[in-house]
Amino acid sequence: METELLWGFNLHAWITIITVLGMFTTLLVTKLRADVVFLAAIGILLVTGVLDAKEAFSGFSSSSVVVIGVLFVVVAGLTYTGVLQWIVKNLLGQPNSYGKAVIRLMLPVAGLSSFLSNTTVVAMFVGIVKMWSKKLGISPSKLLIPLSYASGMGGVCTLIGTPPNLIISGLYADKTGHVMNVLATTIPGLFCLLVGVLSIIAMRKLLPDRKAPESDFEDTAEYTVELLVPSSNKFIGETLDYAGLYDVKGGRLIRIRHFDNVPVALSKNEFVMGGDHLTYAGHIKDILQLAQERGLQVGDEVINVGSKTLISALIMIAMVTVSALGIMPLLHCAFIAAAAMMILHCCTPDQAMRAINWDILMVFAGSVVLGLAIQKTGIAERLAMGILDVCGTNPIVVMTAICFVGTFITEFISNTAAGAMFFPIMYEAAEKLGYEPYPFLIALMVSVSSSFATPIGSPTHMLVYGPGGYRFSDFMRIGLLMNLIILAANIFIVNIIYPLTPLQ
Repeated sequence: METELLWGFNLHAWITIITVLGMFTTLLVTKLRADVVFLAAIGILLVTGVLDAKEAFSGFSSSSVVVIGVLFVVVAGLTYTGVLQWIVKNLLGQPNSYGKAVIRLMLPVAGLSSFLSNTTVVAMFVGIVKMWSKKLGISPSKLLIPLSYASGMGGVCTLIGTPPNLIISGLYADKTGHVMNVLATTIPGLFCLLVGVLSIIAMRKLLPDRKAPESDFEDTAEYTVELLVPSSNKFIGETLDYAGLYDVKGGRLIRIRHFDNVPVALSKNEFVMGGDHLTYAGHIKDILQLAQERGLQVGDEVINVGSKTLISALIMIAMVTVSALGIMPLLHCAFIAAAAMMILHCCTPDQAMRAINWDILMVFAGSVVLGLAIQKTGIAERLAMGILDVCGTNPIVVMTAICFVGTFITEFISNTAAGAMFFPIMYEAAEKLGYEPYPFLIALMVSVSSSFATPIGSPTHMLVYGPGGYRFSDFMRIGLLMNLIILAANIFIVNIIYPLTPLQ
């Protein structure tokens, strides 16, 4: 099985290549479910002996897959207590154009991702963007890809923003004894982020206008809506129970304020008065139907900012802070936060389970297994070394070629693995050419985190894939161009900020 057959690849490598190409072709030209296609690909790799049973199912126990699943529960707690609605209303605002909406979204997301896990940031913002896009009259698919891209580009801006930066800087310190500054990638990262934002605005027609699945758009998030009882309403003087305003379809009454603006304890025997404000949490469609049937007026959307809202927000902040400070791994923090959300009644167990997108977890687990196969069979390393052999002695050409291959490989394996794999290749190439490796490695950091062309290129892409109603090809339409644009911006800015220096 180890005998080379063609172009330096053995039989297992060719089986993997054919399987991956077949999988991509199937996803591009058919409407088969992505999770079914990935499961079939895993089956082929298992049956043909490319992977053993433990490796074939390793994706389902991968910590990154488990983290995403648990984060769905954490975000459910934020949703059902009104935190996400508060952010939409108070932070994102109401921009009057798509370009301004992209800027208002991408810059804060990138800023947060520079210091926090970009997976955490995107998980928190998916629900926010879905609600925000509804208010703006923009399809969520027009904003969710920019959301994912912003988190990736923001993570590059500091050494702690993304795992590949930490790995590459750590390997550099081990090799040279010199420690990189935590802000070493800030200027290149910010420049690429600016170019990326402007590119998305310019290429916005390439972003798909998809209708998100009903289960993702309507049924996974609750809204708080305030209804006013007009003075002419026929139910005035009756109890909430008699008027059909207490136990309602698709929602629940969470607060009542009489005309004097004083809140009262919830009771089905409370009397309805003219000027009462009834606040419901539930599916927006059902609440609006209730208002029509019972003769109520729809007021402005209100956020039920109370003790549970603050509790869920504090749980999220604590999870992020403890993880960012390295006190506890993100996986542990996420489990504790999810448990706290349910124990403190920020969401019920049923709500938590409904919030988990099992299809997306299946696809992401499959992508982890495919990445393992590509690494195990030597495909990635063989491609990288082959390009290095033909790119000559021009340092800019060598830097560009390795960064290009790094960007391509990162579409199929984790950026962390790509960073570790390409560090020795880039370092040795720089030294053989007689130059200090430092600027080469800065460029590598940016490139291995610049995966835009496939939904399996990043965990954050997988988080937005389902809620955006995307097809597999949607990422390629704009992503291939984004890869080339950010690659050019990366090489340009790195060579200005960190000019190539001959070895002493």
